[in-house]
Amino acid sequence: MTEFLGLGFSELGGYGTLALLLALGFVLYGLTMGVLGGIKNDPRFTESSRRSAWAVFLFVSVALFVLEYAIFKDDFSVRYVYRHSMTVSQPWVKFVTLWAALEGSILLWAWVLSLYTFLVSLSVRNDALRPWVMASMFFSLLFFVGINLTVASPFTPNINGATEGQGPNPLLQNHWMMAVHPVLLYLGFVGLSVPFAYAVAALITRKLGESWITQTRSWLLSAWMFLSAAIVAGGWWSYEILGWGGYWAWDPVENASFVPWLLATAFLHSIQIQERRRMLKTWNVYLIIGAYATTVLGTFLTRSGVVESVHAFGNGPIGPVFFGFFAVLMLIGIVLASVRAPLIRDDHTINRPLSREGAFLAGNIVFLTFAVMVVLGTLFPVLVEAIRNVRTSVGPPFFNQFAIPLGLLLLFLMGIGPMLPWQRQNNESLLKAMQIPVGTGVVVALMALLLGVRDIAVLLTLLLCAYNIAGLAKLTARAALERGGLHKTFELFQIHPRRYGAYVAHIGLVAIASGIAFSGAYKQEKELTLRLNQPQQVMGRTAVLKSLQIKDQLDKRSVEAHVVLDSEDTYARLNTYVNQPQQPVAMPFVKYHPLKDTYVTLLAYEQKENWATVRVIETPLVSWIWVGTLIMVLGSFISLQAPGTSVQTRTRPQEVTA
Repeated sequence: MTEFLGLGFSELGGYGTLALLLALGFVLYGLTMGVLGGIKNDPRFTESSRRSAWAVFLFVSVALFVLEYAIFKDDFSVRYVYRHSMTVSQPWVKFVTLWAALEGSILLWAWVLSLYTFLVSLSVRNDALRPWVMASMFFSLLFFVGINLTVASPFTPNINGATEGQGPNPLLQNHWMMAVHPVLLYLGFVGLSVPFAYAVAALITRKLGESWITQTRSWLLSAWMFLSAAIVAGGWWSYEILGWGGYWAWDPVENASFVPWLLATAFLHSIQIQERRRMLKTWNVYLIIGAYATTVLGTFLTRSGVVESVHAFGNGPIGPVFFGFFAVLMLIGIVLASVRAPLIRDDHTINRPLSREGAFLAGNIVFLTFAVMVVLGTLFPVLVEAIRNVRTSVGPPFFNQFAIPLGLLLLFLMGIGPMLPWQRQNNESLLKAMQIPVGTGVVVALMALLLGVRDIAVLLTLLLCAYNIAGLAKLTARAALERGGLHKTFELFQIHPRRYGAYVAHIGLVAIASGIAFSGAYKQEKELTLRLNQPQQVMGRTAVLKSLQIKDQLDKRSVEAHVVLDSEDTYARLNTYVNQPQQPVAMPFVKYHPLKDTYVTLLAYEQKENWATVRVIETPLVSWIWVGTLIMVLGSFISLQAPGTSVQTRTRPQEVTA
């Protein structure tokens, strides 16, 4: 009776499939109850739907645990374990193998989605939106649990009786960042399903005021925070592992994660206009539909094989399935928004461009233009091949042509937005308000020019970064002085965590922009072949090969070149894993410094002849990108906090509304 589970071939595989089948049953039940609760306005159906989310989370968690257990147990009767794991892998590699390939990564996606659905079921308000929010979350779950039971099953039995697995991709077992980047990415991608669910619920129920925006803001900010951290973590992984000394190559899969981030960032700003001015309702609906749908589009690109990328999982039937789901999401959103168009039409327009909402709207347009250009550049080779059967590629020069000016424009708007009032005149004229920020920016740019910076884009970036910092410092200092002195600054964070958290996040973005500008313009690299204890000059430094050692381990052979640059020791390695002996993987050595990193990659060697060829790279301010991201995440976390009521009650009315 249970033969269809494959228990005769793989016991653990059968248990995993059974857990997913039970999860699917509760997904269908929860979806049905949610729809009935919404149609009949009966809280009993809605409550039943809400509680079924708990069962779904339980059974998807069981499935996840079963797969992880099978990997650690080296149960090669499960095909996923056979194809992507091996007995000699280190424990942390086995742990991340769960999401290192297609089927496991989809299971992780389903688990994160079930977790979000579970959390939503605990926190969703008991109002008209509730049943439809739950139904929308179950609709997404139906897709992901469904494909885990069909075209992307991680529990398919392996019947060849293997006693050893084929092992994971060498690139995915070479760095601990593999344990961080994918999980953050899924938390960001899947997190956008919650505001999408609220938008759908608002459209269905005609409750298109500010309630759904207010309820969804924390979910959106959390998802944006995870997605931001994931994108930069991916860049850091690339920097640490690929040996080319870069962190962003406009790779199609990198772009696929960047597009939802651009749309979510635009949404994060434009919902403030809806909250404060009751405008941009239509715009906001389409932005969140696009943000969530493009996470699915990105997954389609990663898993369909239509683009070539180091991140791609290959091809197969799952690609068209994901594209179909993307089309369905877009269709649902567009149809609902069209039907409800009269209800989401704005009553008035932005009639003063020099206002905060005017600056936010301008920023939104730039974000949207940015996203469209990235999509066009990413899909252009696919379209050309489909139409003309000619392979072509679009590289960084194309993307940089629009990314640099649009990035500078965003920096400018990011600085001017907080300086402007909401739709009302300020006693202080805009020109007067901008004197200190602009003056500071010009002074910093001139100082950089005197110190030898000649790249125009870098000078403009410095000017705009200094202008942003000076503007935020001025606003913060003025608010603190109005409360009694600069020592009141911390109190401002307690009263207005949303505003000052955003300021901190902007400071993080300034650090990231500085790092990108300098590392992109002033990166230096040179390859050289060193012989043992024979010094050579490289980029003004003395390089000496001190030793060349080979270390054999169960899972790999590691060759380590000890190279001294001046007095700085470096240990670049070349790892060759037992499951892919034809594919050595470089493990660069990175020495982080506040102003300039030292980066050494071992390219070739001959131990008997005592020589090694290495690439030495020096890149300024790369560390600022990683530190800036931490600051940005800190700012997002501050923004998520509730205002301190004890302090707020002591605040004068005019300070609260300033």
